[in-house]
Amino acid sequence: MSVALGNRFQGGKAFGLLKARQERRLAEINREFLCDQKYSDEENLVEKLAAFKEKYMEFDLNNEGEIDLMSLKRMMEKLGVPKTHLEMKKMISEVTGGVSDTISYRDFVNMMLGKRSAVLKLVMMFEGKANESSPKPVGPPPERDIASLP
Repeated sequence: MSVALGNRFQGGKAFGLLKARQERRLAEINREFLCDQKYSDEENLVEKLAAFKEKYMEFDLNNEGEIDLMSLKRMMEKLGVPKTHLEMKKMISEVTGGVSDTISYRDFVNMMLGKRSAVLKLVMMFEGKANESSPKPVGPPPERDIASLP
């Protein structure tokens, strides 16, 4: 796998170093949340933060610690809920309070732990529940004849 950085692609060792640096940065932010008294009564905080970090890293395509519009677009498509450009801009604005056009990891965790029900949070929670409750079918789809079509 290679990742576009500027005008060149990074793969192999450089990609691994980027991922490791990003993981350290996100782990540091997780430690800040764990030490924050505001979240001291949050149930399963360590597990939640680990899951948030994993999900965030999956969709931070440029490994720069921020989810931009294209990364969000890919995330929504992968979750099976594609959104229009305008809807995604609104989602980013809702998460960041309108001060940024990218979602930082802090914004992401604040949204996921917060009381407000941002659209993105609902989608992420829905994806988690969908993965737990119904295993995805494997193999080719069953054959259908013309009479069974709607």
